[in-house]
Amino acid sequence: MSTQMKNENLDDIFNILRNDHSEFDGDEAIEIIGDSPFHLFNSWYKEAFETKQSEPNAFSLSTVNAEGSPSSRIVYLKELIDEKFVFYTNYNSQKGKDLKVNTRAAMLFFWPNIERQIRIEGECEKVAQQISDDYFNSRPDSSKLGAWASQQSEMLVDRSELENRLHYYSEQFNSNIPRPPHWGGYQLIPQKIEFWKGRPSRLHDRIVWELKKNEWVVYRKNP
Repeated sequence: MSTQMKNENLDDIFNILRNDHSEFDGDEAIEIIGDSPFHLFNSWYKEAFETKQSEPNAFSLSTVNAEGSPSSRIVYLKELIDEKFVFYTNYNSQKGKDLKVNTRAAMLFFWPNIERQIRIEGECEKVAQQISDDYFNSRPDSSKLGAWASQQSEMLVDRSELENRLHYYSEQFNSNIPRPPHWGGYQLIPQKIEFWKGRPSRLHDRIVWELKKNEWVVYRKNP
């Protein structure tokens, strides 16, 4: 009976949220800019930042492990280098272990206040060590120590285990904290980028750029 009550409560919420997106004001179709998707990505990313979207550099990163099971988490885009999307993590984390056996990954940016999202698919590889060093050195000391203390994605006995490791590394290092060998950057080399713009009646606008024989091909998709 309690489960039924919970379902009924959720149904009320679902009914409130159900609509035809008539409030979407995107009357104009997506304009194709330049001869690659990066012109449009730069334009939308800048607009998301300037319109004060909540954490505009946050994206969902999806990876697949050796058994074919997918997993997703929110990660932050830190750099765009030579048209490659760069993020940083613990190489021994779940995402790191996934990428070791399956380099293919997908990214999703979602900016609801401007009714836009960008889907990116491609191959991941580690960035050069110097790039990881440079970024790590730009971080505050507390974040540097956290990279040493956290055995990311591994089971914790309790919170004190993590805090004890943090205290240990705080004692080990002074102001010069080196980058841990298990921490660094990945760059996603895009092979397909889809731009989605909200339109009324769910007739959303979708533009896809796909890399074929080293050339970007662009086409529209049904919503």
